[in-house]
Order: sequence, then structure tokens, then C-alpha cells
Amino acid sequence: MDLDASPMTDRVSLREELEAVGIEEILTQLDRELIGLKPVKTRIREIASLLLIERIRKRMNLTTDVPTLHMSFTGNPGTGKTTVALRIASILHRLGFVRRGHVVSVTRDELVGQYIGHTAPKTKEVLKKAMGGVLFIDEAYYLNRPDNERDYGQEAIEILLQVMESQREDLVVILAGYGDRMEKFYASNPGFRSRIAHHIDFPDYSNDELLAIAELMLHDMNYKFSDEAREAFIRYIAARVTQPLFSNARSIRNALDRMRLRQANRLVADLDRMLDADDVMSLQASDVLASRVFLKDKS
Repeated sequence: MDLDASPMTDRVSLREELEAVGIEEILTQLDRELIGLKPVKTRIREIASLLLIERIRKRMNLTTDVPTLHMSFTGNPGTGKTTVALRIASILHRLGFVRRGHVVSVTRDELVGQYIGHTAPKTKEVLKKAMGGVLFIDEAYYLNRPDNERDYGQEAIEILLQVMESQREDLVVILAGYGDRMEKFYASNPGFRSRIAHHIDFPDYSNDELLAIAELMLHDMNYKFSDEAREAFIRYIAARVTQPLFSNARSIRNALDRMRLRQANRLVADLDRMLDADDVMSLQASDVLASRVFLKDKS
């Protein structure tokens, strides 16, 4: 790891150093991309500050160990874990803690083989692609299936643990998944817990935050709610969050896609109508209220 080729110095301007590496720009981008998640953003800023100081210590020729940077992201789907992983990779790259700053995102299927001798090559190939950046393993607990004696996940785990220790100056591993399942996974695989320095929990979004996320998504797509549609969508959120398989921002995006579909069908139904920009941008209450969540016979 080459943090900086600059000569040793006695004094460093923190502001100038921060501006030089450009990580404040990334943190600002993260604030803009993700609504809420204040504890997560605070922790990312803390990690960035630690690495900035480590970079300065290196320039001052002060003895320092490379900090352990492997992480654990816990939380429900759609809470921004993948987005945060991408921004962390950029921060690590700009500060010189990884060579390339890319993210390789995988699940069990990319790591574990179906037969004897298949897992090691698969896992090593993924690790080769991820070197110099971040390996993001989603639903990491599926690597471990102790109830299946013919499962080869343990082989992948052993390879990962070895590389996380021996190559920690060239690879950062982020394990992600539901909080309760990750706790059980770490309990049965203590080697992972001992190698992970940063455990970050991603909370569910509040109803107000989900509304803000929806309006931000619509703005980015050049759509908007009418006043009545906005009120209807507030009711939609209140009903949807109580239903099974709700995935936070991911479910909100899916809902907006369906509402755009209804809007398009509504507009095309009247071929003699003249449309203006407001017509094609605006979602109306009927586009929202046609959702199945408003049917009384649905749970």
C-alpha cells in the first residue's frame, strides 16, 4: 500500500489534505444520495477521519500498522448497504488504502461450488477480481449451512478468512445481511468476527423518510406527485410497511415504477387528448390508489 509518495513533513494542513484527496465530495454525495441513516453516515465519516490521519502519520514517517478495514453491514433490504459500500470503496481509493477502488458484489452462488473441487477455484477467482478494492458479500450467512453435510460453504469460508488476514493491505471485505442472521453466522464462525473492525447497522427508514426518498426518486426521473397523489402515497406507505416482504427504498422504487405504468395507461387511454409536460410528469391520486395495498381483502 502506497499512501503517499510525498517526502516526510513536520506540519500538514488538515483542510488542504482533505481537499487534496477529495473525500468530502464523496461524503457530500452520500448525504445527497441517501435520506436519513444518520448513524451510518456518522460512522463513515469517523472511518474516513481515521484513514485521513493514518495517511498523514505515514507522511510524517510515524510508525503505524495498517488498520483493519473489513466491515459488517447489518439491516433489512433496501436500506442503502450497497450504495454505502460503493462510496466507501471510493474513499479508500482516494486515501490510498486500496489500489483500484472498485466493488465486486457477490452472493453464495458466486463463491460456493456444487461438487468436490469446485469451490476453491470459484472463490479464488472472485478474490482475484476483487483484489485492490472491496469484496461485498451479500447475505453472507448463506455461506454456512451446517445442517447439510454435503455443503461446501465451509471451504469458501476458510479461504476467505485466510485472505482477509494475509491480504488485508490489498482487499477490504464487507459482509452484509439481516442483523439476527449475521449474529448467528458470527457465533458459528468466530474467525470472521475477529477480523472485522467495523460493525455498522442500517436502520429501517421512517415513513417520512420513505416519502422523501420517493420524492427524490421522482425528481431524478422528472416526475412528481400531484397534491392529491402525495396524500395518497402517504397512505400507501403507512399500509405497505406493515405488509410482508417490505424492502424499504427498494419497495418504494418498485411502487413508483408501477404507478408510472398506471399513469402511462391512463394517458394513452385518451388518444385525442393534447398533452403538455405537466401531464406526463404528474402522478395523480388514481395512479396511487389503484395499488393492491388498498384492497381490503389483502393483508
